[in-house]
Amino acid sequence: MINYSDVSLGISLACMLICITNIVYIMIHGRTDKVQNKLFIVILGILTINAICGLTTAITQHYLMESDQLYALNQNSRYIYFLTHTALCPVFFYYIASVNGVLTGKGIVRKLLYYVPFILTEVLVFTNPWTNLVWYYDGNRIYHRNTLEMTIYAAALYYYIWALIIVIFSWGAMTKRRRMVLIFLFFLVASGVLIQLLFKNIKVEVLSEAVGFTGVLMTIENEDDRLYGNTNYYNRGALGTDLKAGLIHNRVMTILVIKVLNPGVVAQMTGSEDANTLPSMVAGYLVTLVPRYHIYVANKETMVVTLYDTPEDKTREMAETISQRFEQVFHYADRQVPLSTVVLIADLPEQISSVTDAFHMIDNPIPEGNEKKILQGEDLDYLIRRSAVESAVSRGFQEGSFEVYYQPTYHIDQSLHGAEALLRMHDKELGNLYPDEFIPVAEQIGMIDSIDDFVLEEVCRFISSGTPAASGMDCINVNLSVIQCMKPDFVEHITGIVEKYRVDKHFINFEITESVAASDYKFLGRVIQSLKKNGFMFSMDDYGTGYSNVAAILSLDFDVVKIDKSILWGAETSELGLIILENTIHMVRQMKKQILVEGVETLAQIELLTKLGVDYLQGFYYSKPIPKQEFIAKIQGEAGRTS
Repeated sequence: MINYSDVSLGISLACMLICITNIVYIMIHGRTDKVQNKLFIVILGILTINAICGLTTAITQHYLMESDQLYALNQNSRYIYFLTHTALCPVFFYYIASVNGVLTGKGIVRKLLYYVPFILTEVLVFTNPWTNLVWYYDGNRIYHRNTLEMTIYAAALYYYIWALIIVIFSWGAMTKRRRMVLIFLFFLVASGVLIQLLFKNIKVEVLSEAVGFTGVLMTIENEDDRLYGNTNYYNRGALGTDLKAGLIHNRVMTILVIKVLNPGVVAQMTGSEDANTLPSMVAGYLVTLVPRYHIYVANKETMVVTLYDTPEDKTREMAETISQRFEQVFHYADRQVPLSTVVLIADLPEQISSVTDAFHMIDNPIPEGNEKKILQGEDLDYLIRRSAVESAVSRGFQEGSFEVYYQPTYHIDQSLHGAEALLRMHDKELGNLYPDEFIPVAEQIGMIDSIDDFVLEEVCRFISSGTPAASGMDCINVNLSVIQCMKPDFVEHITGIVEKYRVDKHFINFEITESVAASDYKFLGRVIQSLKKNGFMFSMDDYGTGYSNVAAILSLDFDVVKIDKSILWGAETSELGLIILENTIHMVRQMKKQILVEGVETLAQIELLTKLGVDYLQGFYYSKPIPKQEFIAKIQGEAGRTS
């Protein structure tokens, strides 16, 4: 026959050892500063007391009739057990709320919901020696449950369900590891309570809770995966998780982003290449202003401070304090290190409504020419706009935001020559976006290759329809970046796309617009020659803006040089401008290159360019860039008039 008293003794002893070991582990690691850490220690303390009470009742159980002292000790142990264990589920609820960044106790209704069940059950337990409503001992000193014990279980279930609701609503803000350990914890707690409720002699409730919280200690309380390097401050992943939790639970939050503008000075002046050096210097100061767990290292030169429910004047005051500190030198070993910073202040969710937008703001560079040390409100419009554009570009293909427009080009005799393919973007949130805004963002986030491929494929589809050739067009110009041209297997990749649509390669004229270092000319020249051997044509775009130069024309085998509109417009405003235009055209002509002039808007400009002997014209005089169907209607109409 099973001796349940001995079983309970062993279970209680195991529970006590587990809890004490966990408490010692926490103290050794020393991370006890957060509210959740303190609540976790309270939970382990309650379980330790429960285990000691279980040991005491198991040991004294056989001697209740023989000793009044042991009987009193048994009664007191059970009384302390109920007093402390009744508090376990409410503390557990507050622990789960703290872990997931949920505000509790705000407002009268919430306070009543959270506090009243706990207070009522504690009062029931506290008064039980006089009322015997929860438990009692009969005349033979045998312990019995009484009617209102179920009230304590009901209150525990109430807090258990509240904690479960928090986990469900926080699901999207938790890592997979946290989710799994909390599911395991809830399962163990529920199983232990149910077993002990149904089989009163099997005292496994406290043990199941102790084992479950050991799992919590190894995952949630052990925050090594949330720390940056060898520092005691949180990393980028932790920042994302905590911001997401705050947004999910509608926490009013302000973030201070401290961007070090001269990070290289640390390595130069200290001789240290350690990625922890700069964050440790900056965060070491920030921890004098806010608790450690409000400081995050987004990258080695950007620190973030999170402030919850902080008045605007207080956040501004803190930002000014931080900015003033950086006007003084920092000390590293025996070196004085000057650090230049800008502090950004942004509110969530008022200004920033997603974690993605927050990181866009954190990661994007400060606008050129900025002289302010603190950026707030309208100062952040540029960064917030840029983050919004990045989000739009990221979802562009999924939502069908990109569209290829066409701007026609003409022979000097006014007959149709071709067109330039120009990408436009129509975002459902931001409206129409132009390339000078979204292309640099696409390059930064690594989407420029996909965008370039999209444009080329759209052009190939258009050419394969037969409409351009039937309308008298000679070619369609497609923009390429030099970065794209430099990639391995670029020639094979481009050729593969065009051959898939079976179009004449002479119909595609690639334009290069970015500057190229002299050391790149040789490689780029080989790429251009390979594509030209395959039948493609090449143009140099925006000649005269500083992006293109004579050395590039001499080094690279371009078929056409496109003179920028600024040179044409300058010729109308000054004699010097006219001289520059005339000499530019004369020089390019002597190089035996064809010439296209952009920005043609008036008949007088056409007459001037005709006299100067250029080959092709492009500009608003003929048409602005227009969607494909509108472009088709235009060129077909022109073809009809000339036939």
